[in-house]
Amino acid sequence: QVQLVESGGGLVQAGGSLSLSCATSGRIFTIGAMGWYRQAPGQQRELVATITSGHSTHYADDVKGRFTISRDNAKNTVDLQMDSLKPDDTAVYYCHVDRITTPRGPLYDTWGQGTQVTVSS
Repeated sequence: QVQLVESGGGLVQAGGSLSLSCATSGRIFTIGAMGWYRQAPGQQRELVATITSGHSTHYADDVKGRFTISRDNAKNTVDLQMDSLKPDDTAVYYCHVDRITTPRGPLYDTWGQGTQVTVSS
């Protein structure tokens, strides 16, 4: 039905920047809160940032002031601007949407496949 596709990951030096994007596919009537999560090898998946349909934002403490989440409700996309990157930011980053309504009904807890971000020292 609806799929999420992340892009923009890659390799960057500490102190550098990357911008991640998440695009949706399929017919969408409405879309709820969108967010970014990340998971390093051997660790739990953790919340990075979320943004509601009304553009209210929430950030994890360790990324606040460095990362910025934004969305385009007309295009049904969500972005994550990452500045002042640290080696501890290295992880697979996943796009997430809590609720999507489609012509066939609602979808809950939708995830993308992830994009690798590697920050070197």
